[in-house]
Amino acid sequence: MKKARAAVERRCRKQASSQAGRKKHALGSSQAKPSTSDGLAKPQEEVVLQASVSPYHLFRDAAEVTVFRENLLSWYDQEKRDLPWRRRAKGEVDLDRRAYAVWVSEVMLQQTQVATVINYYTRWMQKWPTLQDLASASLEEVNQLWAGLGYYSRGRRLQEGARKVVEELGGHVPRTAETLQRLLPGVGRYTAGAIASIAFGQATGVVDGNVVRVLCRVRAIGADASSTLVSQQLWSLAQQLVDPARPGDFNQAAMELGATVCTPQHPLCSQCPVQSLCRAHQRVEREQLLTSQSLPGSLDVEECAPNTGQCQLCAPPTEPWDQTLGVANFPRKASRRPPREECSAICVLEQPRALGDARILLVQRPNSGLLAGLWEFPSVTVAPSGQCQRKALLQELRSWAGPLPASHLQHLGQVVHTFSHIKLTYQVYGLALEEQTPVTTPSGARWLTREEFHTAAVSTAMKKVFRVYEGQQPGTCKSSRRSQVSIPASRKRPSPGQQTLDGFFQPHIPTDASSLNSAAQ
Repeated sequence: MKKARAAVERRCRKQASSQAGRKKHALGSSQAKPSTSDGLAKPQEEVVLQASVSPYHLFRDAAEVTVFRENLLSWYDQEKRDLPWRRRAKGEVDLDRRAYAVWVSEVMLQQTQVATVINYYTRWMQKWPTLQDLASASLEEVNQLWAGLGYYSRGRRLQEGARKVVEELGGHVPRTAETLQRLLPGVGRYTAGAIASIAFGQATGVVDGNVVRVLCRVRAIGADASSTLVSQQLWSLAQQLVDPARPGDFNQAAMELGATVCTPQHPLCSQCPVQSLCRAHQRVEREQLLTSQSLPGSLDVEECAPNTGQCQLCAPPTEPWDQTLGVANFPRKASRRPPREECSAICVLEQPRALGDARILLVQRPNSGLLAGLWEFPSVTVAPSGQCQRKALLQELRSWAGPLPASHLQHLGQVVHTFSHIKLTYQVYGLALEEQTPVTTPSGARWLTREEFHTAAVSTAMKKVFRVYEGQQPGTCKSSRRSQVSIPASRKRPSPGQQTLDGFFQPHIPTDASSLNSAAQ
């Protein structure tokens, strides 16, 4: 056992000495002009940044970079998923249409899983196959097709960008990542790099959540990936690694690796094409070796050897290695603030009609704030304590529909819906009017039948609220649902698919519902 310990410690001292020597060499040569002959060209500031951290976390060997590129691209050519945006981009010879196809997919894929995006992307490109088609569409149409993807500002900014290209840029999408980010609304560094590399072949790296995970594991970066220093380092690595001959394929391959193999939990390391270059995997093997040799305690095998102080790319000492996680020790999970909690009283107001087809009231949200400009049941923000809840809600209802009988307002249950930063609890009320009750319909309000509501583009939260209401009505079938509601909700009705609301209204209905197409999430 003493011999095993001595061997490990000698190996660690040798590695530390070697790394210190490489770092000294890097610091001494940081003022040299970076080479551009092998596709590893880097701006001067990136060279300085890399020289300021331990070489252990970097790619200092051009041969390593070449192997990484070749192995990753070879794997991608064999294992890549067949996705509609990849087929469209590959088969499109017109650069502007190709860029548009990539642009739409990249925006949709933000915060959204691939499986969910496929159908939305297909329907979007069928409806608006070119930038000119999207630019001429109404925002109501865009919001309706986007319904269910969430983060509705993405669709709005995408259309704003299309209109700018058509009206101000002569119909031509900017050709570089820098101009894409500077000129197009809603296009950030990642989206600009993805469009520029995939559509135009610009050798620019990209960093999304999948790439962060791959790079942090390959180079054993345990510091907070959301910090400025680590983020800069990851972008520098991405730029260093991107293959100048196939930049678009390389960037997609890196993202594909993170999505299908180098996953957050239970990564498939045995299937990884760059396993031999992965420092996280090497760390796992070392820890397993120490464990198998039954060394007492947890021998601290220092893999990174900065000259002084704590390495800024390593995990802090307060977060020791977790043997059960393996490579999933990287990247470090950033601490997230819990979502802000809010409470809202909301009412499904239903008006009977002599010929059947009772109608429910929807109103439009303000043009700023959460779900800006979208449609919902009348609601009012209330204190979590619930004091004065009914009074405030009745006042809101009367502002939309005129005098209403307070005694008919019934509390039905609650729905909890979590947005990205808000946990919103809806206290659900119902109010069924008498047939002869007169109501007003001011601007910003619309009446829909139940069937129209079920096929309309309304928010996920509103669908949850309506299920609570339906579950309390006579003749409905109740069953449990996955949504967080306080009572069983009715069974989900089959949907014929999303339709424009203009088609819902028959001539006998006097209201104009065309603007309701801006329905939300």
